[in-house]
Amino acid sequence: PRSNVVVTPVTLRAAFEGAFLIGAALNAAQFSGRDTVGATLVRAQFNTTTSENVLKWQAVHPLPGTYDFAAADRYVAFGERNGMFIVGHTLVWHKQTPSWVFQDSSGRPVSRDTLLVRLRDHIHTVVGRYRGRIRGWDVVNEALNEDGTLRPTPWLQIIGEDYIAQAFRFAHEADPDAELYYNDYSLENAPKRSGALDLVRRLRNEGVPIAAVGLQGHDRMDWPTPAQQDSTVAAFAALGVHVMITELDIDVLPPDLNPYPDSLPDSMQQALAQRYAALFAVYLRHADAITRVTFWGVSDGSSWLNNWPVRGRTNYPLLFDRLHRKKPAFEAVVGVAQQAAAR
Repeated sequence: PRSNVVVTPVTLRAAFEGAFLIGAALNAAQFSGRDTVGATLVRAQFNTTTSENVLKWQAVHPLPGTYDFAAADRYVAFGERNGMFIVGHTLVWHKQTPSWVFQDSSGRPVSRDTLLVRLRDHIHTVVGRYRGRIRGWDVVNEALNEDGTLRPTPWLQIIGEDYIAQAFRFAHEADPDAELYYNDYSLENAPKRSGALDLVRRLRNEGVPIAAVGLQGHDRMDWPTPAQQDSTVAAFAALGVHVMITELDIDVLPPDLNPYPDSLPDSMQQALAQRYAALFAVYLRHADAITRVTFWGVSDGSSWLNNWPVRGRTNYPLLFDRLHRKKPAFEAVVGVAQQAAAR
């Protein structure tokens, strides 16, 4: 006799329920529904979303006094329709910020006061529009050099070191209930991590409302080691902030080469699966500190790593392939959750 037991396929969101949220960065095709397969996958697998590009300054505030929220509104509406924890990315960054922000009408750098007014207007307008709807914000993105010192951006050069604290305060004014994050990459490397720990400590001591640090997680097959990942999460958690893995992907290609233009060999699929399993074992060990793990993209075809650092690479950094099918890495990640739940 046929069994009438229905086996529901395991999803990422179900596998990690009670541990942390699990999400993806969405592009416009996915949240507008043009990419119906991608949108369906997002709805099935994830419970938090991040905006890949539509909330960056260049997209949402291209000209003085001109805001364009059409795409951002669709992004937020998609998340609300599907019960997602919605993250906004990003308010302050040195990239994808139009040059007019830092210049007067004749192209000279503006004063500290002028730039602070522009920063406040931008943050109040963008965060204020989605108050109570976007629940977490990457307020400041990538403010540190690899040696842990502050990156010499126009924000630093014109406003000074307090631009970071100011941005967090403006965001808190605009939505007192939103979680506010500092987000950066390579914080697993000791010098940069040390600088970030100092920064967070300083912000906390000044009463700046920083809720979490985002470790981007643009990883390689050999970096960071599980031990580096473990100690980094622990170091930030010890400061009293939450930790998030915010832009997770694993670059499987050697630099500047494109060895797998057609498909990833099975041996590499298995190696990638083991690599993801090792990282997720660390995340689960720190489930008391880690509140969210977000992949930077939904499936291999939509990953930025296909065109970076050189255009035209064929990369395989995520859990779903170009046809949105589960890869061995998906099964490995879910397996880590199931093993932990069984203990």
